[in-house]
Amino acid sequence: MLERPELRWSFIRKVYSILTFQLLLTVAVSAVVVKVRPIALFFATTPDGLALYILLLCTPFILLYPLSYYHHKHPVNYILLGLFTVCISFAIGLTSAFTDGRVILEAAILTAGVAVGLTLYTFWAAKRIYDFNFLGPFLSAAIFVVILFCLLQIFLPLGKISVMVYGCIAAIVFCGYIIYDTDNLIKRYSYDEYIWASVALYLDIINLFLSLLAIFRAADR
Repeated sequence: MLERPELRWSFIRKVYSILTFQLLLTVAVSAVVVKVRPIALFFATTPDGLALYILLLCTPFILLYPLSYYHHKHPVNYILLGLFTVCISFAIGLTSAFTDGRVILEAAILTAGVAVGLTLYTFWAAKRIYDFNFLGPFLSAAIFVVILFCLLQIFLPLGKISVMVYGCIAAIVFCGYIIYDTDNLIKRYSYDEYIWASVALYLDIINLFLSLLAIFRAADR
C-alpha cells in the first residue's frame, strides 16, 4: 500500500473519476447506436457490417497491448483508453440495438445497484481488515468456464433456460470480480496503475450488465 492514507484516497478518487467518464461515454455511444437504426441495420444485414463488427470486437483486445506499455505515459494512455472504451461501447450498443428498451433499463438499473452495493461492502470490509485476495484463483477458473460456455453458445446455440443459467453464472462471477478488483484498488494497485485499475472495474461492470441483459432478454422471450 502507499505510505500515506491521503495518497491512497487520492488514487482511489482518480480511478473512480476515470471510471465514471468511461461509463458515461459508454451510455452516450450505446444510446446513439440504439437510437440511430441504420447503424445497427448496417452491421446486422450486410457482409461488410459483419466483418466490421468482428473487427470491432477484436480491437479492444488489440489495444490492451499498447495500453500495457503506455499506461503511465500521459496523454497517450488516455487516448488509448478512450479508443478502448469507444470500441466496447459501440459493441454494447449493437448488442442492445434489437432488445426491448424496458429490458435494457432493467439490466442497467440492477447493474448500477449491484455495483454500488458491492463497492460499498468492499470498502466496509477493508476497514475491518477483511481480505479478498484469495478470490483470485477461483475467479480465474470461473471465468474460464464462462468463456467456454459462451463459445459453446455461439457455435451450438442452446435454449432459453441454458442462456439464463449462463447469465446467472456469469453475473455471479463478475460480482466476485467487482469485490476482488475493488479490494485490489484499496490495497494493492500502485499509484501509476490507475489506468489498469479503471479498466478492470470497467470491464467488471460492463460484463455484469451484459450477463444481466442476457438473463432478462431470455426471460422476456
